Amino acid sequence: MATAVTSLRIPMDLSERYNRLAKETGRSRSYYVNEALADSIDRFEYEYGILRDIEDYRAGRLETYSIDEVRAHCGLAD
Repeated sequence: MATAVTSLRIPMDLSERYNRLAKETGRSRSYYVNEALADSIDRFEYEYGILRDIEDYRAGRLETYSIDEVRAHCGLAD
């Protein structure tokens, strides 16, 4: 897998925790930081997608349907 170098500032206590975990497990600090980033990206993309949809809704950029239209489309109308 290709990699890219990046630099970031993290709080000292978090840095020390990653250092301690790396030392105790024999894995690199970079390994654990990458694991944390990979685990969180799906959630971030999902959450920001929802926020974008909300902004689009409020700005009138989304096509909306009434509950009656949804019921009729799904064959649930009375």
